[in-house]
Formats: sequence, C-alpha cells, structure tokens
Amino acid sequence: MRLGRKPVLAGLAVLALAGVLVWWWTHQRVYPGTDDAYVGAHVLTVVPEVGGRIAELAVDENDHVAAGDLMFRIEDRALKAAVDQARARADAALQSAGAAAEAELDVARAASREAEADYLRQEGLFRRNDVSQSALDRALAARDQALAEETAAAQQLARAQASLGDEGDRNAGVREALAALQMAEIDLDHATVTAPESGWIANIDLRPGSVVTAGQALFSLVGDAEWWIEANFKETDLTRIRPGQPAAIGIDLCPALDLEGRVASIGPGAGAVFSLLPAQNATGNWVKVTRRIPVRIALDPVPEAARFCLKAGASATATVDTTAAPGP
Repeated sequence: MRLGRKPVLAGLAVLALAGVLVWWWTHQRVYPGTDDAYVGAHVLTVVPEVGGRIAELAVDENDHVAAGDLMFRIEDRALKAAVDQARARADAALQSAGAAAEAELDVARAASREAEADYLRQEGLFRRNDVSQSALDRALAARDQALAEETAAAQQLARAQASLGDEGDRNAGVREALAALQMAEIDLDHATVTAPESGWIANIDLRPGSVVTAGQALFSLVGDAEWWIEANFKETDLTRIRPGQPAAIGIDLCPALDLEGRVASIGPGAGAVFSLLPAQNATGNWVKVTRRIPVRIALDPVPEAARFCLKAGASATATVDTTAAPGP
C-alpha cells in the first residue's frame, strides 16, 4: 500500500510543477517585465553663444540650479563697447539719411540766388554804361552756371533718395544700422548664461578666467522636471503592450522604492537598427536572436523624498499591466 502512494505523490508533484509553470507563463504574458531598463531624463549641453573670458562662475559639479539661476558670465566690456558703437552708427544713420544731398542742394540754391542778383546788378550798371559788355557777359555766364549746378544738385538729391529709400527708420541704411544694433545687444545678453530649466550640473571642468569660444560644449545640465524609464522589452512581449497601460517600476538604487508610471510610447525599431554599425546577418552561420524594442514609460509624480533615487542612466525594472485598458 505504501508503494502505491509514491506514484501518486510523484504525479501530484508533476502536476504542481506544471501548474506553477503555467501560472508563470500566463503571468509573464499578461504582466511582461524586463530588467533591461534605465532611468531617463533630459540632459542639456550648455554652450555659450559668444566667446570670451569667464568673469564669474556660479556653479560647480553636482550643484542644483533652478530655472533662471545664473550659471556663469562672460567678460562683457568689449560687447558693451560694440553696443555703444552700433548705437552711435544707428543714430548717425537716422540723422544723415539723405542729409548730405540736401545740404549740397541748399548750397547750390544759395549760389544760384547770389549769381542771379549779381547779374541783375550788372545789367542795371550796363544800361547806365557803367560796366562793359564783357562784365555783363561774365555775370550772365556765372548765373547760368549756378542754375546748372542747382539743377545737378536737385538731381543728385533725387538719386540719393531713390537709392536710400524712405526717410527715418524706414530707410534701408537706417534699418541696417538698427539691425546691427539689435545684434550687438543680443550678443551682450548672451554674455550672461542662466539655467534654462531646473536640474543638476554635471561634467563641468570650468574655472573663472577660462577662455571659451562660441559653440564650445562646456558642461551638462540634467533636468529634474521630467523623468521616464527607457525599458527594452523582448519583441515577443509587445503583442499586448499599448500606450497608456500602467506599469510598476523598481529602481536598483533604492530597492524598497516602488514607483508607478504609464507606457508613453513604443519605439519604431530595435536598438540595433540605430547603432553606428548595424549588425549584418547575411551570413551562412546566422543565429536568430530575439530583439529588444525600447518602450518609454512616463513616471507618475514622484514624492520629493524619493527624488534622490532618480539618477539619469540608473538601472531599473519595469512590469506592464496589460490587463488594464490603455489610458488617454
């Protein structure tokens, strides 16, 4: 009788094991998970838009900054001088647009009036026989020359107005000078660099007195306003995963911390597709390997006390509940 119990117990053990395996397979299918996941955040590269010497440095490695906080300031004396120079040129352009040609016309008109008066005076003296015919002829020639110079000055003014355009700030030369002034003021504003968003300073090797150039990458700013999980799921797990489904998140840095999130998006291709040297499988010894597709999971608001556990690139785990209806 005792010998008859062994096969029964063995059968029960096999059934129990089979039940566990079925439960595990079903659970993995309904709640797909992966430990190939990492914490993601916006990492900004801080680049100056103007070059110069660092006059003030307000941040250091691992410092936290709020949006709008001063990070560093570039020596701006030359930039201020450029603004003053551009402003002076703009003022001069506003004052002198067509003024030179108008001044020449005024001089020509005055000379013409004077020549006309001299001719009339010489003509009166000639009638009284007080001057010779040659003197009257010279006065007439001077008057005609003055009239010709007045006409030429008027034509020169017309050409100047046609080439310069409208008066005041509608004049092409004036607009060019005002644009140069605006660019100089923008460069001066760029000498003061503030944080575009709140976050943490990283990878900084900058000191007061260092000379930087426009477009030079100086350090990074890891934003703390938005966090997500970049989870790489097996392609066979994606049959039920949809955007909006809830997900449970674990952070290796803080094992006791349980976070929640929702599937934000599913990548358009496997990670190998976007690598610098994509794998070439057109060989005779090809072995099929299950690919992994990146899935971005947006984290729900994280308690302030738990924010220490969020580090860009930190390892994480993600499990998606595919039984829940996708959210909005």
